[in-house]
Formats: sequence, C-alpha cells, structure tokens
Amino acid sequence: MSRAKASPMPKREGTSRDLGLEAYSQLKEAIEDGVIVPGTRVTELDLCERFGMSRTPVREAIYRLESEGLLNHVPRRGLIVTQPDHQMIVELYTMREALEGTAAKLAAQHASDAELSTLAEINQQEPLLFADPRSLSRLNRRFHNLISMSAHNRYLLKNLENMASTIALLPTMLDMEGRPQEAHSEHRDILDAVQSRNAEHAEEAARAHIRSAGRRRIELLSRGEG
Repeated sequence: MSRAKASPMPKREGTSRDLGLEAYSQLKEAIEDGVIVPGTRVTELDLCERFGMSRTPVREAIYRLESEGLLNHVPRRGLIVTQPDHQMIVELYTMREALEGTAAKLAAQHASDAELSTLAEINQQEPLLFADPRSLSRLNRRFHNLISMSAHNRYLLKNLENMASTIALLPTMLDMEGRPQEAHSEHRDILDAVQSRNAEHAEEAARAHIRSAGRRRIELLSRGEG
C-alpha cells in the first residue's frame, strides 16, 4: 500500500514539456523515496490530484516511466508501480557489480580534485544521517552517482543511468540494523582507493560493496516471502 496521499495542490501553469518533466521528476522521486511503493496501483486522476497538474503532463510522465520500466500494466489491476521479483534482483546486482566496479576503477584514474573532495564530504556526512534512512538514502545515491560521473565515460554513464531506473524500485535497506554503518565503511574503502588512484583496489572495493548490498537485498526479499 502507498502512504497517505498528499493534499491536492492547485493546478500550475507552464509549458506542457516543462510540466511533463516536473511530473516525471516528482513521480520518480516519490517511487525512489518509498512514498509510492512497488505494487501500488496508480491512475492519471490520482496523480493529477497529487501533483496539481492536468492530465497531459501526467500522461507524459506515465509514458516515460513506463518506457523505463518503473510502471507497467497488469491485467485486471491496471497501471502499477513495477514489483521486482527474485530473478530480476539477482540479474540487477550482477550488472551493478560489473558496471559500478568499472566506474570506480575509471574514477580512480580520472576523477578531478573537486570530485574527490565532494566524495569525501559525502562520506563524512553519512554518519550524521544514520538515524534518518530516507535522507541517508538520498546521500547514498549522490555518492554512487558521483562515482559514476567521476569515471568520465559517457557510454558507461548511460548504462548506469538506465539501470538506476530499476534500482529506484527497490526500497532502501538503510533502515536495516547495522546496514548504515556497513555501507559507510564500504564507501570509505571505495573512497580511499579512488583517492590513492589505486584502480584495481577501487574496482574490487566497489564490487565488494555491491555484493554485500546484494546479499542484504536477497535477505530482505526472503523475509518478505517467509
């Protein structure tokens, strides 16, 4: 079930394209933050009320999210937020390990001083948010996104951005006991390797981090099926 519905907002004016992008961004953020959870049925009318927009931009947002796999039509249920299954998660983490390992390796070779400084700042901020899983999850995405950007490889980045749409469907694990501290330590290992320009260690540290997250994810899924 989704959480409490936000109060309807007054209709906003603007170009269809601008509003369509805004609707897309807000809906995707609601899915990423767990406000609208996988398996939830959504309708154009509900989304229009939630975001205070007309049907046209909301329809554009729905079409885009369908093309990314975040929304799909289910017989007799209608449009729902995609519910990842066990096999989908296994395949996703296999690709995450390969792509994010490569990103960390390239980041160790190509990251700028400014990017390294920002990565260090993000890592230092993480312990301050251990008690706030949603904010910590957003900071976690910033860390991973910046590692990807620091690789300075447009083709790798495109593949990582495509994969991020599926990752957005998965609820945060940073509310699991011990996971915030574990992830912070793993990020620290990646950061140390990237800062020291040790490409081989950076790749292995990133792969180890994703393997650790994958194990936790399967554990979480098994609890839900039990």
